[in-house]
Amino acid sequence: MTAIKFDLSFILVLFVVLTGGIWLGYRLLASTTHRAATLPLPTVPRYVEISRALFPVAVIVLLIRSFLFEPYKIPSPSMMPTLQSGDFIFVNKFAYGLRLPISNAMILETGRPRRGDVAVFRLPSNPQDNYIKRVVGLPNDHVVYRDHQLVVNGERIESSFTPALYRQSDAIVGEEKLGSATHAILHSQSGHVLSVREFEETVPEGHYFMMGDNRDNSQDSRSSQVGFVPEENFVGKAVVVWLNTRDLSRVGDTIR
Repeated sequence: MTAIKFDLSFILVLFVVLTGGIWLGYRLLASTTHRAATLPLPTVPRYVEISRALFPVAVIVLLIRSFLFEPYKIPSPSMMPTLQSGDFIFVNKFAYGLRLPISNAMILETGRPRRGDVAVFRLPSNPQDNYIKRVVGLPNDHVVYRDHQLVVNGERIESSFTPALYRQSDAIVGEEKLGSATHAILHSQSGHVLSVREFEETVPEGHYFMMGDNRDNSQDSRSSQVGFVPEENFVGKAVVVWLNTRDLSRVGDTIR
């Protein structure tokens, strides 16, 4: 039996049902009583007025969050320098298809993850946890990562590095071209790197290979804790930074 997960989507759906049920139930009951007794309608109780006011707001929030955009906060440096800890971002839920809240059933296909997308997905081993990484390998791709070099289907992915240190850390900044877009990546210059330094696998049908842009400090598809990500686990495509309280210059930055 599949357990119902008490996430925000579940809470929103429950709130819509509760407020809508109270409002509709009172109207039906009051209307029936009024017709039977031919008396004026009674004063509407306070809790019914509150439910009537909150119901449309809850419906709008649920629709926007389920089908259009959802906010997320970046919790770790695994996507630096593209995304930084403390970034608040919007995720486009429409990019990879419309899914029903709670059940996650697909109701309309609008697109699929593309190589180079920065995407939010539910962790395969624990769907209550959301991760954000970059799409590197598509279904049936052969992916090799060795000596800081990414190879997909036998083709070396173009990358270049600058000698400058990144914000006085031990990492250097590079650029990599995935698909039609070029994006920044980080590589560590110290011994503090992932235990998984090399990787070579073929991506299974219906799955994707994900990597963090902070290549030596990211728990991603190279790790057994994450592995390949099924298509149905994708939540949406990251599109814009809408807030960072420590660096307001990042507000409005598009994510590429």
